[in-house]
Amino acid sequence: MAKIHESIGPRLQRFLLTQPVFFVGTAPLDAHGHVNVSPKGMGGTFAVLDEHRVAYLDYTGSGTETIAHLRENGRVVLMFCAFEGPPDIVRLHGRGRAVLPADPEFDELRVHFAKERTLGQRSIIVVDVHRISDSCGFSVPLMDLRGDRDLLDRHHERHDPAYFDDYWSKRNATSIDGLPGMPG
Repeated sequence: MAKIHESIGPRLQRFLLTQPVFFVGTAPLDAHGHVNVSPKGMGGTFAVLDEHRVAYLDYTGSGTETIAHLRENGRVVLMFCAFEGPPDIVRLHGRGRAVLPADPEFDELRVHFAKERTLGQRSIIVVDVHRISDSCGFSVPLMDLRGDRDLLDRHHERHDPAYFDDYWSKRNATSIDGLPGMPG
């Protein structure tokens, strides 16, 4: 049975910040819409902002499901699994929103993340966490981390800023269910 926590205390914060990968789950309101789960990683792209608020850097990618679902209904869950050390799974349920680079709040939030990864940043996803739980990860495999992949960084380095604006307007404007994604 899951243990419910009142807040993200020091122990949970250490756990969250040391996990090399986490998963983001969202869904549209339409029962026929597609549920989305996205893996996230790369060092320095997740931050605990306070005891009930977290954020992560969202980079340009093939889809815009998370942003579209958050714009429609705000529901989100982040799941972290221990792949080494004691078995643990932590879930953060909350209401999320995408803060875009043009938003005044973006620069205030951006200081919480690694400075070197700026190319291709599409938004910062901020989650106001209302349920924090952890449960056993007895069935989660033990795995060794070899390192972050640099493919996304290298891909983004090959493009100028205009490329990203064009990509967002053409490929990230709507979700697979036709919901509004990146504003045009």
